[in-house]
Amino acid sequence: MCLRRPPGYEITCHAKGLSSLLPSARTIVDIGGQDSKGIRVENGKVVDFVMNDKCAAGTGRFLEIIAEPLRPAGQTGRAVAHRGKARRHRKHVHCLCEQEVVSQLAAGESVPNLVAGIHQAIAGRIFALVSKVKVKQDVAITGGGAKNIGLVKALESRFGCPVLVPGEPLLTGALGAALIGREMYENAVKSGRTLAIKPVSWRSQVFFVAP
Repeated sequence: MCLRRPPGYEITCHAKGLSSLLPSARTIVDIGGQDSKGIRVENGKVVDFVMNDKCAAGTGRFLEIIAEPLRPAGQTGRAVAHRGKARRHRKHVHCLCEQEVVSQLAAGESVPNLVAGIHQAIAGRIFALVSKVKVKQDVAITGGGAKNIGLVKALESRFGCPVLVPGEPLLTGALGAALIGREMYENAVKSGRTLAIKPVSWRSQVFFVAP
């Protein structure tokens, strides 16, 4: 299989980190805050990938926004978006925009059914994206979306198989970067080369925000 374009560092790092934790995974679904990705791997190497970086639907941020009307007093859309309770409800009310959620609430629809519908709608978008890389089992999920039990269950129903989730899905990319760095260092030592060091500028970043 030929890559549509060379994988970037981020794609390579996700594949490396996830494969080190779940070696049987051949399809990786990464659901981040700003984009979603489908990555096919063989023996830990990227063989194909696809990325959704033009449409918000199917991303963690979209889930937070669409869940905002459902939030109880004192919570944020982020807190509602990570609820997994809706997975026990069989009725899924399809919603793909905030206005649809507001309209369904006004009509008396229950919050659990709306959350279940949102999960199913987003899972459908993600499945359509990832299917472009010819899904093969095992399927694993990384990124913040992997912490949403309802979304994971919705994805399992779409893929028709269990979806593997690493212990800390938010850190698989960082783990992959560390493993690649170690390999570069070890190869340099073996060959007697000196690794080039580029200047690095640091700036403040916030990685985890409590709901």
